[in-house]
Amino acid sequence: MATRVAQRRERIYADGEWLETEDVISVSDLADGGTFAQVAAADPAVAHTALEAAHEIKPELRETTVVERAKWCETIADGLREREEELTEVIVREAGKPISSARGEVGQAAERFDRAAEEARNIVSKGEYREGSTEGHEGWQAIVKHEPIGAVLCITPYNYPLATTALQVAPALAAGNSVLLKPASKTPISAAILADVIADVDGIPDGAFNFVPGEASEIGDVLSGDDRVNAIAMTGSSGAGKHVARESGMVNLHMELGGNAPAIVFDDADLTDVAGNCAKGSFKYAGQRCSAVSRVLAHESVHDDLVDLIDGQMDAWQAGDLFDENTAFGPLISEDQADWVEELVEDAVEKGANLVRGGERRAPEGVPEELGNQFFEPTLLANVPRDARIVDEEQFGPVAVVTTFADEDEAIDIANSSDLALDAAVFTSDHNRAMNVANRVDAGAVRINGAPSHGLGDIPFGGNKDSGIGREGLDASIHAMMREKSIIL
Repeated sequence: MATRVAQRRERIYADGEWLETEDVISVSDLADGGTFAQVAAADPAVAHTALEAAHEIKPELRETTVVERAKWCETIADGLREREEELTEVIVREAGKPISSARGEVGQAAERFDRAAEEARNIVSKGEYREGSTEGHEGWQAIVKHEPIGAVLCITPYNYPLATTALQVAPALAAGNSVLLKPASKTPISAAILADVIADVDGIPDGAFNFVPGEASEIGDVLSGDDRVNAIAMTGSSGAGKHVARESGMVNLHMELGGNAPAIVFDDADLTDVAGNCAKGSFKYAGQRCSAVSRVLAHESVHDDLVDLIDGQMDAWQAGDLFDENTAFGPLISEDQADWVEELVEDAVEKGANLVRGGERRAPEGVPEELGNQFFEPTLLANVPRDARIVDEEQFGPVAVVTTFADEDEAIDIANSSDLALDAAVFTSDHNRAMNVANRVDAGAVRINGAPSHGLGDIPFGGNKDSGIGREGLDASIHAMMREKSIIL
């Protein structure tokens, strides 16, 4: 196990100043128990200070060049890499993520800043030239250019506390916007280190980046409901997203919300490959991912074989010491989240699902007693009936849910029955069927013969229905964080 980092105290960063407050947020240590850090908690007055700073700096930022902003992003990427060891340990402790995944998240965040620099150069260099083509506008000439949208409020989740933050902050800065970063209260420390890295970058003016940790009940509505905010980038639950949308008024909403991804498995699929993809899709980071495979829809003729194959994969997915390179996953983010997963599993079993494996709150040896109830063992449910809540509701837990369908139409009906429509997967050796099903499934992205994955964001992703508004990704996000101006010559 790694040497425990020293107890740390992080501060707010607003208008180029580091601020302390009397109120703090204590951050739980999901590796060793107890708390390992505190961060100052912003109150409404501090939130207004950050809002005013982000608003006042807009004209100055609009005058910066894409070359300058790209350099900022590249310098931030270098700064994250220099602090990789520190960031990795922080992510392990605050998010309960195995060290191999935490280390990868740091690299991914750095690369997103590098890629944002590239994409911003590309987008800004491609304005348009137009000529009038309607009666009365003959001879008109115009250029259409991109410019920053203004101030961007970034609301980030606990499950990827650095990588998702980078996916919001990097495009916003690269596009020339000021940023207000409100991190998840359970995982604010990696974002605080990012703030420290950004504060040290030469050329970024005071007010261009503001780190505003705090409880959502205290400052959430203050930030999202302020007219000085021009765009909101958010990753979180559907319920939280709807609340922010109600508060925000006339702003550009850029939201990736909850997911309940179906994996549709036809009888001609390679079941061994399917089992590996579905196990990883269901159990990675204990299922606490919007893109997790939340339900496996198996053709009735292959259901039993597929269940056996997934069961055979499960020994590789065990919780353990988070600082062991071989550990697959750790605790859920909170005891409440484990309660939720347990509730959904119990409901499914009561309604007739077969509990093939798991289903218990079971912690590995050596886990501090206080963390014991946050562990939920990898669980496999078979023959799950349609009326089980876990078929349609987001679980965010390590549960593989297998149900059956008789034909393509029924598979589509089950897949589209949820209010969530972020990702989906289709497994079949028939190309035409794969494309037909992919077109009929209501989801923002459909992976063929593979588990859903958002990667670095080079391919746009996002949700339909209650799963979000707009599309994320480096170029997609930069476009969403810029506006077009037509100048008629």
